[in-house]
Amino acid sequence: MHSVKPRGVDVSQELDTDSYTEDHRDILPEENLVLVQRMVALGVAIFFISAMIYLGTLLLGENGLVTYRPGQQALDSQEIYSDLIDFDGIQLDGDGIRVCIVDSGIMPQHSDLESVNLVEWKDFVDNRASPYDDHGHGTSMAGILVADGWMKGIAPEVDLYVAKALAEDGSGIDSVVAEAIDWCASNDVHIISLSLGGAPDIIPFDLGSERGSDEATNDAIDQGIFVVAAAGNDGGDNDDGDVSNPCGERLVICVGGVTQNGDHWSGSSTGDNNGRLLPLPLLAPRSDPNKKPELVAPAHQVAVVNYEGTWSMVDGTSAATVYVTGALALLLEENPQLTESTSSANTVQVKEWIQQSVTPRESQTGHDDDYGYGLLNIQNLLDAANA
Repeated sequence: MHSVKPRGVDVSQELDTDSYTEDHRDILPEENLVLVQRMVALGVAIFFISAMIYLGTLLLGENGLVTYRPGQQALDSQEIYSDLIDFDGIQLDGDGIRVCIVDSGIMPQHSDLESVNLVEWKDFVDNRASPYDDHGHGTSMAGILVADGWMKGIAPEVDLYVAKALAEDGSGIDSVVAEAIDWCASNDVHIISLSLGGAPDIIPFDLGSERGSDEATNDAIDQGIFVVAAAGNDGGDNDDGDVSNPCGERLVICVGGVTQNGDHWSGSSTGDNNGRLLPLPLLAPRSDPNKKPELVAPAHQVAVVNYEGTWSMVDGTSAATVYVTGALALLLEENPQLTESTSSANTVQVKEWIQQSVTPRESQTGHDDDYGYGLLNIQNLLDAANA
């Protein structure tokens, strides 16, 4: 061991027992320092473990699997559906097309929504001036259309109008939805997107005397506005026998859902196209190209943004609706003459193009009550309009 100079001792002196004892006392604080360092390191390790546990609890959101960066499953889902609907390689972005979403609101602070062009906002629930979303459904649906980040919207450059008509618990009153649809129409939008039939707890039919969403929807279409709506999520054993309101209205573009391999999603509502007397309302037989649903689009394990500021995987014909809304925005961007009508004539034309351009499932001939005329194919739709 080398010599250490004790305080007050000449370095040239030979260390005696007393000086060694004094040296030893000087070394003891260094040993204490090592102990303190070890304790600090242990504390830091405990902190990081606790932080990881805390973050782990944040990774489980109310709307499904959530991460602070989309997981590979979400990124894969986005790519799979992009291929399925033939969206890859399309250079259009919806620029100049006005789209109104009626839903639970929007949380524009999400990093993937920072560039959204939110032109107008109206709250029909709490009359708040600034955009918000206390349920989350509306934010997720808006992201399918306009997200521009980890998630890529179908038509991110549209002029977006948002009407909040669904409450914090996801419920909605049909007369309030009608009021929201009227507001969209008063803003002279080109497309109204109604993911209501696929939204949680929406009231599908109102027998009251107030103006309903069906009447508001038909008035908007007569004004030259395209309306896209969700078929509903009561498929399978729970199916009530038809698509949701206002999706069942003749000139509404009604959208069912598929899974990632293109199969009919079991939760998607089945259309009743043969007519019925009961249960009410009375339903007349439907004819081409207005049989319900008209087409299907992605509805199972769809990657979306959420109002928590992260990302989720969701199911529902709500998502399918917005895919079709986005496709329609691209169609109108490339064919701006379709935005100039003040009647339903262009809606009739577009529904014929949809019937011609969709991809039917194997062995399908004509309309299928679950699968519509077929699966959305964006490139085919654009081509049909240019034929």
